[in-house]
Amino acid sequence: MDYFIIVVTTAAGLYFHWWLFCRIRQWSDRDLALSLAEGDEHKRQYMLEQLARAQREGIKRRDLPAWLEQAAAQYPGSRA
Repeated sequence: MDYFIIVVTTAAGLYFHWWLFCRIRQWSDRDLALSLAEGDEHKRQYMLEQLARAQREGIKRRDLPAWLEQAAAQYPGSRA
């Protein structure tokens, strides 16, 4: 019984850490996309759509900042 408790709590702890790691990655990606929106509500929605598109297309996380910056530059009415 002692081993069962150890295995269950270890598995629960590992799962919780994996879940938290994934959530923090999602939050940081979303925060990056929103920071490129520069406070414009329409651009904010556009950037969240671009983030979803990047995830669907399988853009690697290391390439995501450059990809999102390029998408922000292509926004209609963009100053860049």
